[in-house]
Amino acid sequence: MKIVNIVPGFGGTFYCGNCQRDGAFVKELRHRGHQAIILPMYLPLTMNNLTDSLDQTDDTRDAPVFYGAVSIYLKQQFPVMRKMPHWLENIFNSRPILKFAASKAGSTRAQGMEALTESMMLGAEGFQREELDELVRFLKDHEKPDIVHVSNALLLGLAQQIREEVKVPVIFSLQDEDVWIDAMDLQWQQRMWELMALKARNVDAFVSVSAWFAKKMQEKLDIPAEKLHVIPIGVNPEGYRFNEPSFSPPTIGYLSRICEDNGFDILVDAFLILKESGRFPGLRLHATGGYTGDDRAFIHHQEQKIRERKFKDDFRIFEHYKPGELTSFFKTLSVMSVPVLKGEAFGLYQIEALASGIPLVQPALGAFPEIISDTGGGITYYPNNAEALANAIAGILTDPLRVKTMAREGRRVVEEKYNAGVLTEKMVGLYRQVIGNFAGN
Repeated sequence: MKIVNIVPGFGGTFYCGNCQRDGAFVKELRHRGHQAIILPMYLPLTMNNLTDSLDQTDDTRDAPVFYGAVSIYLKQQFPVMRKMPHWLENIFNSRPILKFAASKAGSTRAQGMEALTESMMLGAEGFQREELDELVRFLKDHEKPDIVHVSNALLLGLAQQIREEVKVPVIFSLQDEDVWIDAMDLQWQQRMWELMALKARNVDAFVSVSAWFAKKMQEKLDIPAEKLHVIPIGVNPEGYRFNEPSFSPPTIGYLSRICEDNGFDILVDAFLILKESGRFPGLRLHATGGYTGDDRAFIHHQEQKIRERKFKDDFRIFEHYKPGELTSFFKTLSVMSVPVLKGEAFGLYQIEALASGIPLVQPALGAFPEIISDTGGGITYYPNNAEALANAIAGILTDPLRVKTMAREGRRVVEEKYNAGVLTEKMVGLYRQVIGNFAGN
C-alpha cells in the first residue's frame, strides 16, 4: 500500500509529540512493507524533531516543501506579494531561506495568524490556491498514492481538492487543534469552528488519539459516528530502557515544552511546597523538553523563585532538548508530572515515561484520566493547582512499593496496548476499510 502523510513542519527545537508521532508511524509502516512517504508543509523536515524518529539516512529529509512558510506569510500579509514572479517565490521557498526562517521561529502563537489559518482552511477559495494546485499535481502525477493521511485538522482545506482531483480517500488525524483555535479571539473561534465543520464533510475518516478528544471534536465538527475512529499514539517499547524508579534521591521529572500553558509553574510551586515541608530530604526537580523565545521570561521567573528559596542545587533544566537523550533523563526520575493547564488530547510523553518505568501524576483533565486508568501507571489529582499536585506527589513518594508496582504495570500495558506495531496494524486496517468504501462509491 502506498500512503502519503502530509505533516506541518515547525521551527522549534522543543518537545513535539505530534512530530514524533508522525515520524514513528511512518517508520513502522515502512517496517511492515508499505510505501510510506512524508510530505512536509511550511518548513523542511530537517528543522524539526520529526526526523529523529526516522532513520538518519532517510530520503524524506530531501522531500519537497509545500506551502513554503515565508512565501505564504508574505502573500497573506501583503496583497502586492500575491503577484510575485515565480523566480522570487522560488527564492523564498529555497531551503536556505526556509532553514533560516525555521531557526528564527521563536513562537507557536495563534495570535496574529488568524487570517492565515482561515485562508488555509478555505482551500481553493483562499489565497494559497497556487500552492494547493502544486500539491495536488505532485500527488496526482508523481506519487499516485492509495490514500492520503493528513496529520492535523487545521489543514482541512486540502481535503476536497485532493479527494476530487487525485481521486483517493483522505484521512485526518485529530490532536489538540482546539489549543490553536481557542487561543484566538472569540469571533475568530466561532468562525474557525464553523469553517472546519463545513470542510470536514470532504473527509473520509477521522482518527482521534483518545476517546475524550474524539467526543469533543465530534461535537465541534459534527462528525458522523461511522467516520470517527480512536487509535491512540504508541511507541516502540524496545526503544525505551525499563528501569525501576530511582529514589536516591527522590526526583520529580517534567518532559514537554517548558511553558506556562503546560503548567510548569504549577509543578515548580508544588516542588517548593514539598521542599519546605522537609518530608523528602534531597528531593529534586528535573525538566527537559526545550522552549521558545516567548518562554524565556517565564522560565527565568521560575528559576528566580527557586533561587530565592535557596533550592537551586536541587533543580535542573536539561538544555538543548534531544529525543535521543531521554534514556539518561528517565533513569534519574521517581515520578513524572506535566500539569497542562487545561489537559490535552493525549500527551505522548506519558507513554514514553511509562515505557521507561516512570509513573505519572497528572491533573484529572483532558485525556489524562483515560490514559492513567487504561495503563494503571499513575494517579490523577484535582484541582490543577500546586497544593493538590504536591499532595498527590507526596502520597506516592511515601510508598515506594506502590510506585514500583505502577512502573511495572505501566510498562506492561505499553507493550500490549500502546505498542506502535500493534497500533500501526490497526491504522492499516482502517486504511483498507476506507479505500474499499471509496472504491465502492
